[in-house]
Amino acid sequence: MAAPFPGRSLYIARMSEPASVAAPLARRLIPLIVIVLLAIAAYLTFGRGMISLEALVQHRAAIDAFVTEHRVLAVLAYIALYVVAVALSLPGATFLTVSGGFLFGLVLGASAAVIGATLGATVIFLVARTALGEPLLKRAGPRAKQLAEGFREDAFSYLLFLRLVPAFPFFLVNLVPAFAGVRLSTFVVATALGIIPGGTVYAFAGTGLDSIISAQKEAYDACMAAGRADCHLTFNAHGILTPELIGALIALGVLALVPVVVKRLRARARATM
Repeated sequence: MAAPFPGRSLYIARMSEPASVAAPLARRLIPLIVIVLLAIAAYLTFGRGMISLEALVQHRAAIDAFVTEHRVLAVLAYIALYVVAVALSLPGATFLTVSGGFLFGLVLGASAAVIGATLGATVIFLVARTALGEPLLKRAGPRAKQLAEGFREDAFSYLLFLRLVPAFPFFLVNLVPAFAGVRLSTFVVATALGIIPGGTVYAFAGTGLDSIISAQKEAYDACMAAGRADCHLTFNAHGILTPELIGALIALGVLALVPVVVKRLRARARATM
């Protein structure tokens, strides 16, 4: 026997489709919303001075004592702080790398910074890929999908280039591979390798931070003695990246793209044969 209203079931099914699609999307957005709320809360609670030269000088005695008595725990705490700073995009991550060299020495400080930065970047990558990456790729047009496929084909080289060249925001480089559907293993390895040169440079600068602190402290004390109200301890990370060093990092980035260029040239040569 035919249904009395054959179009009714079809109408109800179509009306329920948006709800069935919206529910999984809402669940996907939960981690992203949590990250954003935590970032706002951390920024409002601690402000821009949470990771800074001023904070290091203010708590230096306690930090030095903790590192001396509990070195392993101090390294783990440093890595955890770095993960949080990167995952929440808190200001001061560069100075945090410098502090690693200052507190733990070049090798251990740079290694801890690379681990923390890689883990923090991976958190953002996974959240972005889960919440936005897959839905955007499904809804993107053919051109966007083609660009994403091109990025995926040479994801390692492209990612290595983006990490090495200090012209691209760290947070943005975490998002682009997520939207392009890059594999997690490729993202993690390329990120870790790409961070090593810059991380080593900043950690090396941190081994000489004591002299910078002394100079800044003298200037700060002189400022306070003059009765000024705008006295601050400042650290300029841009002074570490000299033109020669920036050129070297760019050269490494270009070198990372050599496999992509060779691959394209070979494909063009085969196409013309």
